[in-house]
Amino acid sequence: MIGLHPLIRRFAGRPIAVRLAVSSVFWSFAILLIAGLILSTLYRDNTERSFDQRLLVYANTLASNLVAPGDPDRDLGPVGDPRFELPLSGWYWQVARPNAQPGEIRSSKSLFGGLLPSLAVSSEDRFGQIRRGYGKAPDERNLRIIERDIDLGEDGRYIIRVAGPADEIATDVRRFLLSLTITFALLGLALGLTTLLQIRFGLRPLANLRSALGTIRRGEAERIAGEYPRDISPLASELNLLLDTNREILERARTQVGNLAHALKTPLSIITNEAENAPEEVAARIREQAALMRDQVNYYLDRARAAALAGTLGTLTEVEPVIAGLARTFAKIYREKDLEIELAIPRDLRFRGEKQDLEEMAGNLIDNAAKWASAKVVVAVEIIREDADRPRFRLLIDDDGPGLPETARAEMLKRGRRLDETKPGSGLGLSIVSDLASLYRGQLTLDASPMGGLRAVLELPGDRG
Repeated sequence: MIGLHPLIRRFAGRPIAVRLAVSSVFWSFAILLIAGLILSTLYRDNTERSFDQRLLVYANTLASNLVAPGDPDRDLGPVGDPRFELPLSGWYWQVARPNAQPGEIRSSKSLFGGLLPSLAVSSEDRFGQIRRGYGKAPDERNLRIIERDIDLGEDGRYIIRVAGPADEIATDVRRFLLSLTITFALLGLALGLTTLLQIRFGLRPLANLRSALGTIRRGEAERIAGEYPRDISPLASELNLLLDTNREILERARTQVGNLAHALKTPLSIITNEAENAPEEVAARIREQAALMRDQVNYYLDRARAAALAGTLGTLTEVEPVIAGLARTFAKIYREKDLEIELAIPRDLRFRGEKQDLEEMAGNLIDNAAKWASAKVVVAVEIIREDADRPRFRLLIDDDGPGLPETARAEMLKRGRRLDETKPGSGLGLSIVSDLASLYRGQLTLDASPMGGLRAVLELPGDRG
């Protein structure tokens, strides 16, 4: 089991279908291999026994001729197979007394004066047994040999050996192994196909559950619908309960954020109104601090709202209509500059988040670009294809303004930093965009624009419709 741990860890993150398929293929191959080894061994044993039976028939014929009335040392005559008459045919017989000299040994013509090897281990276990084994012929061919003993009483003892070519056994076994391999290969292929069908059928409910979750993520449904097997149905129910709980928490967060905004803005408005009755210097200072407090309240309320809503399942926003609406708005705001705002946004692109968050982020960036542009702002989209399960896109906002030195770009993302105090604004816009983007696991970066000004790159989670 220790050796299997690296292999198990390698497949820890693989899909269930792959793990089941690999496991099935491995065990099917192991079982078929073991079965093949067992069947080939059994077939070889059976083939050897069958071949031995043929040799034993010839040995019994020789024994019958030997015990027939007459001189035991006479010519035993033909055995019944013409191959024993052909020199070095591979079929041989030999009859001799124990410890007989070469001239006293009778043999088939096919042996051509040669001798067959003995199968007896020792002289003590020689008589009373039928021995089987392999040996070498005079021409070095492999032989299958049967050896048996005959006791003729007063006429003495004899050893009968009959041999046949072992190539016939090997050829027969090879043919069987070829047929067995083809059969098992077809069987393995059939098992593999049926296993894949079983896996596909068995995992279909999980695929349906994943598809249902995908429809929720894309905003096409609010709950997991459909019937599932008893072992998966509790999971679907728990996920639906989790979705309902998540919606309730988000709704409460929206309500509380709204209540807090109202509770804070009302006293600020009262303070600002009361400042009108104060001396001008004091009133200006109160209005300045109240405006700063309002900006700070809005900033942190936006962060709290975005933190509650970012990444909400099922929340999708069409990007092109939002950007187009912002472009029309800022073109009117900066009409005295005769500003051109060019858009290159795919119509099927969607942002996985709240519409007002996209408006907040894109609006701040387009506003900043329009504020500093000389005559033109370009808003384009770049699709990121690295992760198919979590697609993302980059919103590129370019202007032809004076640009920003590289050393100052990182400073501009900090809260309250402004490039030019003569331009209107609180300095919170870019920091709000950066914070909102990070809540959606995105990011905002500043770079030099090909148009000569500043390029804002906003990376966000997206989807294609």
